[in-house]
Amino acid sequence: MTTSPFPADPRIVLISDPRVGALPVRECGEPLVDCRGRLRVDARRADPAGHFAYLRAGVAERLERAEKSLPNSWRWLLIEGYRPPALQQQIFDGYATTLRKLDPGADEERIRTAASRWCAPAETAGHVAGAAIDLTVCTRDGAEIDMGSPEAATPEESGGACYTHAPGLSERARENRAIMIEALSSAGMVNYPTEWWHWSYGDRYWAWSTAAPAAYGPVPEPHTDPHACSPEAGEQ
Repeated sequence: MTTSPFPADPRIVLISDPRVGALPVRECGEPLVDCRGRLRVDARRADPAGHFAYLRAGVAERLERAEKSLPNSWRWLLIEGYRPPALQQQIFDGYATTLRKLDPGADEERIRTAASRWCAPAETAGHVAGAAIDLTVCTRDGAEIDMGSPEAATPEESGGACYTHAPGLSERARENRAIMIEALSSAGMVNYPTEWWHWSYGDRYWAWSTAAPAAYGPVPEPHTDPHACSPEAGEQ
């Protein structure tokens, strides 16, 4: 019997799980807001329209609240919030293509499941709802805190260290993740356990994790002005 190159962790419910996708959304109509000028926003995945810097108002407020419980010298470094559905699908399809090359014999269900460890299918993604954020932590001077793997590293690239509770992390990285987890959890946010950097509030995965109704569904692209506030304007 051939061992899959994409081993599953039975303790983790993935975002592609049909039970997650079946959850209804009671859309609350809350607007998307630009986080630049409110929190420190990194430009590494900036898009020309500035979509990456937008989140639902309630998510942005929770991040501001959670930041106050970080050590005094730490700040959130927001990397990517809202994604248009077409971009979400493009990222998912690109990663699925990579996985097919790693395991040419895998059927499409295995590829879809494996891909969802790192990128959600567009139909259940929190990013397309403005409800999910990819973020890390930095110092006041902008130096990123050691989290044990690069932000957005795939399971293959990181040797599994992208999993929030991955074994084999250094003591420092484990402690830093624990501080991040405590701060964001205390603000009501939920982590996707295959990606230490991915947190959400109000989307379907949050609803699955908390047994509360989902309030944020997919939203149209916001009307943005990329010149209104530069990505660096939120730096503190």
